[in-house]
Amino acid sequence: MTRYGYTRHGYQRFRCKNCNYTYTFHNHKNKIAKEKVWFVRWITEGYSVRQLCAQCSHSPFKIKCIIQYWLDKLPVKNNDFKTFKHVIFDGTFIHGRKSIVAVMDDSKHEIFAGEYGVRENSIPELRQFFNPLIHQGLNPKSATVDGNPQVIKLFRELWPEIVIQRCLVHIQRQGLMWCRRFPKRTDAKHLRKLFLKVTYIYNFKDRDKFLSDVQTWEQRFGCSVVRAPEAGRVFSDVKRARSMLLKAIPNMFHYLNDPNIPATTNSLEGYFSRLKSKYRQHRGLSPKRRFNYFKWYFYLQKR
Repeated sequence: MTRYGYTRHGYQRFRCKNCNYTYTFHNHKNKIAKEKVWFVRWITEGYSVRQLCAQCSHSPFKIKCIIQYWLDKLPVKNNDFKTFKHVIFDGTFIHGRKSIVAVMDDSKHEIFAGEYGVRENSIPELRQFFNPLIHQGLNPKSATVDGNPQVIKLFRELWPEIVIQRCLVHIQRQGLMWCRRFPKRTDAKHLRKLFLKVTYIYNFKDRDKFLSDVQTWEQRFGCSVVRAPEAGRVFSDVKRARSMLLKAIPNMFHYLNDPNIPATTNSLEGYFSRLKSKYRQHRGLSPKRRFNYFKWYFYLQKR
């Protein structure tokens, strides 16, 4: 065997000295690895098949074959979760009533675990999601959550010493929704002003002032709200807003004691927003490939 020039594509050609047969060597695995770049762009950038064809010399059929080849596989992850101490957990609806959940490391603002088809209010599904992470060393000191009671209950069951931080933005958003934009009741007007201050608590002085205002409101309106016989929709929402605020206060200000604890889940909410915009470009996937799509997205797009 001897070298015999190059093909028109630049590959080395060889010739057999005995039979004069010319040939080239092909590494199929290397070919697949090089083609993976189009699948990565399809996942992370949300490009359509037509847009990918404009960026390369492949046909639409070839691009679809590349995408289907990798979508039928799952990414191989060998992670050690011992270093993740302050995490953010949240979920969102992504396809009808189907939801996804994800866990983010606050120090790097990177996703390290996520799954499609897990309901945020289902303890068995959440336990099944967290058990593999625990086996890989996940033992967080704090977790910032949106206030779902099922999530808080499970976190305290899995890690009894964990610090639960309620997301201030979720508290404010829900409270303002229940108080209405232009409330007519006096108690609702003052309660709405309290919720507007929730995201402006930066130090212990602000916290003490906020708690003093809550106590003043409770002394003025609390008893009347609890004992009132009214059962209308507006008044019921005021009672819900009061109850939520009082129950959230014990877990609202842990971020003041430790600056590494995030006060909100905004970084994860922003990630979900970008994920949804990319997924809309590829809606119509089969259930199996839809599950694998999100696995690949969490693996390739950590921010």
